[in-house]
Amino acid sequence: MEGLPKLPGNDFANRLRQKHHVPQSFKYINGYPIPVRPECGLGGERLNEDSIQFCPGDSSNDTVLYDPILTYGRVRHLPVKPYRPHFVLYDQKTLNFRAFFRQAVPESATETFRIRYVNILYFLEDDTMTVLEPTIENCGYPQGRLVRRGKKLRNEDRGEFYTWKDLNIGINVEMHGYVFHITDCDAYTKEFLLSNGIELNEIELLPPDPAMNERSIAQRQTFRHHKMYPEPDDKLRKYLEYQGKVLHFDCVLDERDREGGGELMTYKLFYYLEDDTVSIKELKENQEGRDYFPMLLRKQKLPKNWKDNPVSYPSIFLEKTDHEVSEYHSPKDLIVGTTLFVYGRKFLLLDCDGFTRSYYEKALKIVQPDRVTLAAPEPRTPRLDVPLYLGLGTPEDSLASHHSLVPKSPKKDVVTYLVNVNKFLRYGCVLDTAHPEDKIRRFVLSLSLADGTISIMESAIDNSGIRGGRFLSPRKIWLPDCNPNEPSYYTAKDLYIGATIVVFAHRFRIVSADLYVYRYMQAHPEMFAPNAIESVRDYLLTEGHLREDLRQATDTEYQKLAETAKPTDAGEAATDEVKRRLTGFEISEPSRPVSPLAPERTESPRLPSPTMKHPCPHPIIPDEEIRKAYHTNEPEELAIQANRPNDTPTQPESPAHDAKGKKTVRFLED
Repeated sequence: MEGLPKLPGNDFANRLRQKHHVPQSFKYINGYPIPVRPECGLGGERLNEDSIQFCPGDSSNDTVLYDPILTYGRVRHLPVKPYRPHFVLYDQKTLNFRAFFRQAVPESATETFRIRYVNILYFLEDDTMTVLEPTIENCGYPQGRLVRRGKKLRNEDRGEFYTWKDLNIGINVEMHGYVFHITDCDAYTKEFLLSNGIELNEIELLPPDPAMNERSIAQRQTFRHHKMYPEPDDKLRKYLEYQGKVLHFDCVLDERDREGGGELMTYKLFYYLEDDTVSIKELKENQEGRDYFPMLLRKQKLPKNWKDNPVSYPSIFLEKTDHEVSEYHSPKDLIVGTTLFVYGRKFLLLDCDGFTRSYYEKALKIVQPDRVTLAAPEPRTPRLDVPLYLGLGTPEDSLASHHSLVPKSPKKDVVTYLVNVNKFLRYGCVLDTAHPEDKIRRFVLSLSLADGTISIMESAIDNSGIRGGRFLSPRKIWLPDCNPNEPSYYTAKDLYIGATIVVFAHRFRIVSADLYVYRYMQAHPEMFAPNAIESVRDYLLTEGHLREDLRQATDTEYQKLAETAKPTDAGEAATDEVKRRLTGFEISEPSRPVSPLAPERTESPRLPSPTMKHPCPHPIIPDEEIRKAYHTNEPEELAIQANRPNDTPTQPESPAHDAKGKKTVRFLED
C-alpha cells in the first residue's frame, strides 16, 4: 500500500469518507480575487485546529479531557498572512530596462549603421518579456513593438528561459537574433532588484545615432535661416501661432452727454491675435426695450483715425482698404482705464480676463491696471399706468389681463377658504325706501366667510303679490363711493344691526341677526367694533336668545359678591346687590318688542333703557362651539322669525310648515 499514489480510494485512514474535494481558498469580491483561509478540511470535515481533541502537548495526556484554555487562557496567535499565488502577488508589476541595439544599413552611401533605442519590459506575473521602441516622428522605418510578449530562451541547449535574476545593467540580452545592450532601468526596477539581493552595475550612456544627429543639425540650420531672414508679415505663421487666442475686455459706452439723454451701456470687446481684428458684442442687459443686435461691431480691423483719408482718396467711396488706412489699433493700445474711439463712439475699458493679463505680462511686458469701478447708475423704475376699469368682468380679472398677454385667474386665499368653508353670517334686512309697497318686504342677507360674497333672499308673503326667492346671487358688493379701479368690498365688520347696505342702488337696513353672528363676534372680537357687538347682543337679549348667558352671568356675579362680602352679612348683601343689578330683567320669559319683521301688535312691550348695560359675558369661544351654534346654510328659523308668540292658534299645514309642525321659511327660485 505504500507504493500506491495518494489518490481517493488508496488511502485507508478514513474509510467512511465519501467526499474528497479540497475546500476553496480563493474568492472573487467585486471582481477582485481575494484569498481566504479554508474553514474546513477535505470533504467538509472539521480542521484539527478547530477541534477540542487537538492538543500539541504530551501524547500521554488525555486530549479529550485536557483543554489548555481552561488553565492558561486563550493563546493570542499572530495574524497569519494570507497565501497569495505568484501571479496574484506580481499582478501588473513590470520591470523596465532601457537598451539599444545596432542595426546595419547596407547599400547606403550616407550611413552604414543606425543606433535604435528600445525599452525591455519584463512581466513578473508570468516571466514574459517584450521589446518596445519609442516612436520618432518622420524617422523612415517602422517602430513600435519589435519583439512579441513571451518567455525568451536564454540557453537553447538546456531549455532555460530568462528570469528577472538574469537581467542587469551593462549586459547583453539576445532575443530572436537581436542583441540588446541594457544601459539603465527605472526607479521601481532598481528598488526591486536591490531588495532581492542583486547588485546593479554602473549606468551607461546611450551612444548617439549618426542619422539622427545629421537630421537635427539640418533642422537647426533651417530654423536659423528662417529666423535670420523672416518673411515680411507672414500671415500663415501668425495664424498658426495665435489661432484661437483672443483678448477679452469689459468696456462701457458713455452716451449721457448726447442730446435727448443717454445712459451707460456695458459691452464686451474681443481682440483676435490671429489676424488683428476687433469685434464688440452687446450684452443681454442692453436689450431691454431695444431691438436685438448681437454684435455692435462685426469682426474687422479697427483704424485709429477713421476720418483721416489720403489726398488722393475719392470722397464718393465709403469703404477703405489697407492702403488708405495709415494705422490700425494694436494690443499696445488696449490698456485698462483708457478710452477707445470706435468710429466716433467712446468706449472706456474697465477690465480684462486672466489670459489677457498674462499675455500682456509675458509677451508685451506690460502690467494691466486693476479694474476700473464706476458709480452704479440709478435703477430705472418704469412707470406702469394701470388702465381704468371698463366694467367688463371683475376688476381683478381686468388687472390680470393687463399684467400678462395670456390672462391668469386671480389668486385666491385658499387657507381662508378652507378654514371658513360653509360658514355664513345671516342678517335680517328691510328696504330703506319711501315707497309704501316696499315697507312689508323682508330679506335675509348671507355673508360667506370663505370668499366674502353676499347673497340676498326675499321671504314670500302670502296674499301680498310678493313672490319671494333669490334677490341677489352670491357676489362681492362694492362699498359706496369707492375707487372702481381699486374697489373695496363689504366685509363682516361692516354688517351690524342698524347699518345700511347699498346693493346696486338698493338700500338695505339691517334690523336683526342670527345667533351664530353673535357667537362669531364673541370668538373674533378684534374684527368688530364694540358698538356693533353691543347692537347684536342687545337685540338677542330682547328676543330671549341669551337666557343661558344671563343665567351664567348672574351666578358668576353672585359668587363674586359672596366671596367679597363678610361672613355675617354675606347673604343679605349679596342678595341685595344682585337684585339691584338685575332690576329690569326677567330671565324666565323676557318681553318681546315689536320687530319690524313681525306683524304689528297692540301691546307695548317693555324695553330696557338705552343707558342700561347688560351683564352678558364676552367669552372667547373656540371654533368647535361656533360650529355647534351654527345650524345650517339654509335660511330656516332665522332670528327674525323667532319673535312670533307661542300661543298662536294651530293652523292647517301649508308648504311653509314641515311634517313636524316646525316653522320654516321656504324661498321660491325663479
